[in-house]
Amino acid sequence: MKAFIETIKNIFKIEDLRNRILYTLGILLIYRLGKYITLPGVDPSQLAGLKQQTSTGIMSLLDMFSGGAFSQASIFALGIMPYISASIVVQLLGIAIPYFQRLQKEGESGRRKINQITRYLTVAILLLQAPSYLMNLHARLPDSAFVLKGTFFTISSVIILTTGTMFVMWMGERITDKGIGNGISLIIMIGIIARLPFATVAEFGARLNGSGGLIAFLIEIVLWFVVIIGTILLVQGTRRVPVQYAKRIIGNKQYGGVRQYIPLKVNAAGVMPIIFAQAIMMLPIVFIGYSSDKLGGFATAFSNIYGFWYNMVMAFLIIVFTYFYTAITINPQQMAEDLKKNGGFIPGVKPGRKTAEFLDSIMSRITLPGSIFLAIVALLPTLAVNIGVSNQFAHFYGGTSLLILVGVVLDTLQQIESHLLMRHYDGLMKTGRIKGRAGGAAAI
Repeated sequence: MKAFIETIKNIFKIEDLRNRILYTLGILLIYRLGKYITLPGVDPSQLAGLKQQTSTGIMSLLDMFSGGAFSQASIFALGIMPYISASIVVQLLGIAIPYFQRLQKEGESGRRKINQITRYLTVAILLLQAPSYLMNLHARLPDSAFVLKGTFFTISSVIILTTGTMFVMWMGERITDKGIGNGISLIIMIGIIARLPFATVAEFGARLNGSGGLIAFLIEIVLWFVVIIGTILLVQGTRRVPVQYAKRIIGNKQYGGVRQYIPLKVNAAGVMPIIFAQAIMMLPIVFIGYSSDKLGGFATAFSNIYGFWYNMVMAFLIIVFTYFYTAITINPQQMAEDLKKNGGFIPGVKPGRKTAEFLDSIMSRITLPGSIFLAIVALLPTLAVNIGVSNQFAHFYGGTSLLILVGVVLDTLQQIESHLLMRHYDGLMKTGRIKGRAGGAAAI
């Protein structure tokens, strides 16, 4: 405990790190306050119908990703998911269209162009989603809830909702550039974690007043910690590949015969596959219409987050996106070339193409169990609901919520630890460095 307190003091001794943390906290505070700013023309005291709609099902997930802004008819109601959807489309285009492939290879200038295209596509998605959200407001709220009506309210609200999401996206980029990094992921995480205390208290009250009592609640908490530990192991798991460096003669001294290891992560994609899969699963709602009353049988089946078809397709998408994101993040060919340039080789494997093929085969083998375990963790909330856990608390029993919390927290701690170690302070863990997703998939 004493060492931990000393580490906290060291964090605030480093001016640059202290400023980055305070800047990040300030941006996150602005984001959380924005949740309570209701759209002009909507009476915030008459949102009961909207809150009831977002209490269960896929709408509760949509509200969670927006940090509760969806159910508040807030200026941030559409959250950051339109930007994530645009990012998915652009990254998929990078596989199929040569123009985007060239941009990906152009370094920083190409990245800026891709980011610009992603922003334009985000605006286009928002201009489709905002009118759908307003139609849902009219369907769920009484006429007395609208102080303003007509064309002016519609146009102004569409502009405000679009601007709100773009502002949230800008805040995420500011955190990435001037804060402690992983801006968009932190914004998603802070909205999720804000619900955890309320969900825990609600589950505690439900157990005391219902079946099981305190013992059942304590068992749930113990199982929850077991799932958290398993998720941490999934995020941090690696397969070490031995690398032998050839002998070198520098001056009159001979160096060589040094064996090191390449740590290949079991889940190099981090939490991105589950975020991408969740964004795809929300498409029927956000494009067909938010009101479940208007959905057909097919869309209704996919709006039931505890149903068979929703979970089956979700698991399949997570596995596919894990391979996809690992493929665009880990480049075996580049790794093989770097090894060859630095006089390194994998024992028993020829340098160059054979090394690239060997690394690719290793990544394929370790990615499969990693992706399956990721899919299992994503489906745990359904199992939790079936054994009697409330819907609110079940969201944190695995799934998107837990994976994002664990992944982003580990990434953030790793960012802070790197600043400490760079300035010769002890890290947050004396037994070894925290392993986040660095070297794997960067957060959006």
